[in-house]
Amino acid sequence: MNSEQTKKTANLLTVCIKAGKTVLGFDAAVEAVKSKNAYCVLTAGDISEKTLKEAAFFCGKSGIPVIRTGISKSEMSVYTGRTTAVIAVCDKGFADGFKKIADAEK
Repeated sequence: MNSEQTKKTANLLTVCIKAGKTVLGFDAAVEAVKSKNAYCVLTAGDISEKTLKEAAFFCGKSGIPVIRTGISKSEMSVYTGRTTAVIAVCDKGFADGFKKIADAEK
């Protein structure tokens, strides 16, 4: 992601968190995906390949997109208030917004 897309993602993430439409952390995100409450999963740009692969596996079974952001884990902790590299988005409108930003890169 370029810096403009990263900024847009960060701004949308801030609004999404304030709206209470996120689930933070890998295990909680997997549960949201399994219970069909998640519409997409965001990951930090510096997430480990192992964690990214595991998230893609769980999301792939449910057809949920995984979006690797340009936001680092440390930046995500500033937005979320806790250390995390995986965030499930539990609102279709917000998820569509994140997908639109990610698709603009392609």
